[in-house]
Amino acid sequence: MERQSSRQVIVAGGGIAGLTAALAFARHGFAVQLYERAERLEEVGAGLQLSPNAVHLLRELGVTHALAGVAVRPDAVRLVDASRLKVLAEVRLGEFAERRWGAPYLVAHRADLQSVLLARARQEPDIAIATAAAVSDFAVHARGVTASIDRAGKIVEANGRFLVAADGVWSKLRAMAGEKGSSRFSGSIAWRATVRADGEAGALLVRLVGRNVVGVLVHAACHLIVYPLRSGELFNLVAVTRGASPGEIWAGRAAVAPLRQAVEGCAADVGALVEAVAGWTVWPINTVAFTGPWTLGGAFALVGDAAHAMTPFAAQGAAMAIEDAVTLADAVAASTGIDGTAVEAWEAARRQRVARVVRRGALNRFAWHASGPVAMARDFFLSTRSAEKLAADLDWLYGWRKP
Repeated sequence: MERQSSRQVIVAGGGIAGLTAALAFARHGFAVQLYERAERLEEVGAGLQLSPNAVHLLRELGVTHALAGVAVRPDAVRLVDASRLKVLAEVRLGEFAERRWGAPYLVAHRADLQSVLLARARQEPDIAIATAAAVSDFAVHARGVTASIDRAGKIVEANGRFLVAADGVWSKLRAMAGEKGSSRFSGSIAWRATVRADGEAGALLVRLVGRNVVGVLVHAACHLIVYPLRSGELFNLVAVTRGASPGEIWAGRAAVAPLRQAVEGCAADVGALVEAVAGWTVWPINTVAFTGPWTLGGAFALVGDAAHAMTPFAAQGAAMAIEDAVTLADAVAASTGIDGTAVEAWEAARRQRVARVVRRGALNRFAWHASGPVAMARDFFLSTRSAEKLAADLDWLYGWRKP
């Protein structure tokens, strides 16, 4: 392919959003240069959920076969009262999800998904990846965009048709697009751990929620999410509580006392689980407001957490980043110039979609942390919902397809 700036796309960030964007643009015949500020492409964190709306896009990009070897397909999402250990609701997944929504529901280690995307990107001759290199500035102009690349203090320029800012919740490029605010701490922190299924903590988790499910243990002071990873050899465990921000970190260490206090009203096995897990890490749950633009001049766009970091209560952070990246590449490929019309239309559609997901997350948080009469009303409402109705409530989310 002729590598000229009119067919060159620059991607800032080598996480899930950035790698997905690189693959999506390369599929449309663009030459992609991806810059990652870290010296090595390695994803922090533990597990993530990939609902059918994301998996069908990963299938388009040719990565689901490799992903199947490291992901798990759970049988259900199971909502459990953490005090009484009573099952409140269950959404069927497995074969049911694939038939209803056209793709499976998967759970995977974040590092495994990134490794699969990276391996696929390295197979593409039109994708070049540079580490220890950060996009530090950019300017949009009539021919596209010029980006300044910082390599250990040495600045070089790169020209392209488009710049994708996929540099995460603490994006350095967001302010340059006109967003005056930075990411905001939500008031909640996530406690994360990965435990072996054959250990004490694993046995407790099976007893609490089951083996091959996405389990959600709900309580007024906290909620816990658990699901299997890597062929069921591991469990991913996340507990969300109120708390003070530990700062701009992904895996900070903290005393477990606040978590122990948060689960005091839960069943004894939940408290035993907190004690059985060694090495809890904490990370702040930050959000990014919708006040600023996501695009500029038809040659720049923020995607994923850089645009709209959200709380994890809808389990859609990774899925929204994947949707952003693929639909953005489609929009740019379909445009005939750099007038911005196609990219502005993309932003408008994505804002509507993401806003609805954010509202669903807020509803989940309200329901999961309910207490007293509100919790009683929640339990009664869920008891009236059939499996079909519970699935139908999610058709707009999991059954979504590109325009």
